[in-house]
Amino acid sequence: MEVVASPAAVEFVREHGGELFVWSRARRCCGGAITVLEAATERDDRPGFRPVPADGIEVYVDLPRLPAQLEIDVRGRFHPKVSAYWEGCAWVI
Repeated sequence: MEVVASPAAVEFVREHGGELFVWSRARRCCGGAITVLEAATERDDRPGFRPVPADGIEVYVDLPRLPAQLEIDVRGRFHPKVSAYWEGCAWVI
């Protein structure tokens, strides 16, 4: 899996401890369920995180399968938040 992190994301993660945790979560939407990616700089109580190679930051994932590419970026101007994208999508295909 290739991790592609924007410079802003690398800076954000470094400022918040240098570690990024990414996992999937099912959500109900429009009468069906979709699986989205969640990302945070603080680890929760999930036991299944495993490290993946990334330049400049430590990335840990708890995903049922790995995408070819995991993209990391920052959203929000006044309250920035790190986000992860599965091959360009905010949801898991």
